[in-house]
Amino acid sequence: MTELTNLVVILVEDHRYALPLANVVRIVSATEVTELPNAPVGILGIINFQGAIIPVLNLRQRLNLPERGVNPTHHFLIALTAKRKVALLIDAPQGLITIDQSLLVDSDYFSSDIEQIQGAIKLDDGLVLIYNLEKFLSPDAVQHLDEALSQIK
Repeated sequence: MTELTNLVVILVEDHRYALPLANVVRIVSATEVTELPNAPVGILGIINFQGAIIPVLNLRQRLNLPERGVNPTHHFLIALTAKRKVALLIDAPQGLITIDQSLLVDSDYFSSDIEQIQGAIKLDDGLVLIYNLEKFLSPDAVQHLDEALSQIK
């Protein structure tokens, strides 16, 4: 029996990435990001999402892409990690795809040193890299973020 996976595809710069639908809460228009004092590298700041303060992850920095400020055409993808809700600043949502799990190529096949990318899927119009949010921050950075967030609550 075929095992299907639902992925939300997003655009950052001219690159397509995807996250499992199970991790995605919502995609919303970007708003102003408030700087978080003492935040670890990789955190743009914080936003208020439905009354909750959540960190905004800097995908551009993590993926070694040129930095850009937040503008009205950008979006936040609100996602769940094992520990908390986070927001990813993205250029645009691309849609939902359902793929056969057997078509996923594990990242170890093409690179063993990119732990935030868990794999790739080849579509008719190019590749989509599957992002692993659990590997976005190191354990030390997670602890650093926890400390920074505890100072504002």
